[in-house]
Amino acid sequence: MGPVNVVLIGMPGSGKSTVGVLLAKRLGLGFTDTDLVIQQETGQTLQTIVDTQGYAALRDVEARVLQTLDVQGHVISTGGSAVYSEAAMAHLSARGIVVFLNIPLDEVERRIGDYSLRGISRHPDQSLDDLFQERFALYKRYSQITVEAAGYTPEQVCSDVAAQLAKQTHFSPVQ
Repeated sequence: MGPVNVVLIGMPGSGKSTVGVLLAKRLGLGFTDTDLVIQQETGQTLQTIVDTQGYAALRDVEARVLQTLDVQGHVISTGGSAVYSEAAMAHLSARGIVVFLNIPLDEVERRIGDYSLRGISRHPDQSLDDLFQERFALYKRYSQITVEAAGYTPEQVCSDVAAQLAKQTHFSPVQ
């Protein structure tokens, strides 16, 4: 097996894309943002998919994209709803170490602001609080490493993730 991937999961606003780029640079890895892969493959923004086809369609597309993602030696920033697909998470876990960037609900609200439910894959009548509780359990279930990301700069979170990865015996980034 080639170099292992680092798979970042967490709520919208947890820093997956920002920390992911920093981590890829620090570790000498490639970087893949699965939201961008979805947009490239569908020719639509995530919000357009949700608006025109519904949240379930976005989750289906995301699951398909994640299950066919074939990269190694990459930091992979996933969409917040990646954890709804058991098959996708199995595919990602088999090729990498899953890291949960944990932030509390009030931090999610602070970071993503008034448009907190725009572009987020959820049942139309689901509150952000309910969504947070539902996803938190899934993030904990699939993660091998949890890093607290609230109250820290992206650089500090990146350093913490790198330190945690260094403790993993089966993690060997490109040198």
